[in-house]
Amino acid sequence: MANRIQKDDIVKLISGAKKGTTGKVLQVLAKKNMVLVEGVGNKHRHVKPSQLNPRGGSKDIHVPVSLHKVALVVDAKAATTSRVGYTKTAEGAKVRLARQAKNKEIK
Repeated sequence: MANRIQKDDIVKLISGAKKGTTGKVLQVLAKKNMVLVEGVGNKHRHVKPSQLNPRGGSKDIHVPVSLHKVALVVDAKAATTSRVGYTKTAEGAKVRLARQAKNKEIK
């Protein structure tokens, strides 16, 4: 099954603490059904001292967001979102469609 959200898409969070935030998809983790969104999910992880890092301390990590919590942004100015569908063109290529934008093709 193909993911409806792809890398470099602009998405809007539709639930959770950061609801309403828009950002660019940095990476899609298909096996986990999660995405990394720019500006969302930045956390600190405490690291125990080791031979490579004798002082320990904390490092910044990027926490993924579940795919069902994001919606594809169709119009960036109005920040309208849409569900995504698929169709085949006359040449046989698979194309994504924005359902709420009257089946407009997504580039």
